[in-house]
Amino acid sequence: MTLRSHAGLQYSVDIVLCIDATLSMKPTLANVQRSVLSFHERLTAAMAGKGREISQLRLKVIAFRDFGDRADDALEESRFFTVPAEITEFERVVRGLRAIGGGDEPESGLEALALAMGSEWETGLDRRRHVIVLFTDASAHPLGLPRQVRAATYPRWIPQSMDELFRQWGHAQGSGALMENSAKRLLLFAPEVSPWEDIADDWNNTLFFPSNAGEGLEEWEMDEIIDTIANSL
Repeated sequence: MTLRSHAGLQYSVDIVLCIDATLSMKPTLANVQRSVLSFHERLTAAMAGKGREISQLRLKVIAFRDFGDRADDALEESRFFTVPAEITEFERVVRGLRAIGGGDEPESGLEALALAMGSEWETGLDRRRHVIVLFTDASAHPLGLPRQVRAATYPRWIPQSMDELFRQWGHAQGSGALMENSAKRLLLFAPEVSPWEDIADDWNNTLFFPSNAGEGLEEWEMDEIIDTIANSL
């Protein structure tokens, strides 16, 4: 979908959805899936209401569990799908997510965040928005935890500390930053626990929507995501 937008500008939106796919998320995963599958239509309508059109919309999914419990599928990453041209392929990936495993309460959410930050983001067009949305009902294991890192499937390039992950996020475009500073946004739908509270307090371009385990998607409003994107372009 390549369309000329407001004042001749072309708008590009890349979104990576990091979804906790452990067993505790089973009551809410179906609702997350349903909302995600209608996402492109709702975002297009929101942009149209502002007199703008998205020139390119790409969606990607990262499902995460726990390297200490299910190392083989602790991280499942799709490629970027251009929507609506590849909506069928995207829907197949989303519908295929299953809530299984999890082990102890913390999950491998920071590894999923690191993986998302290193995505192949769009660098062209006039205005870009690079968005990471993370859904979880749990805290996260610290980076560098031996039980996690020694898993054979653990990505060796994942930062080994929060300080290193923070440098890769970066407060300005500079050495070590993986994402374009003016384009990046992070939306956290997570409990008010470490490390999510710390990230919300310290990282720029980040919005935090506190949630409670087991309460479902009614508090994880997809409208918040759509409004954040539409209002920032």
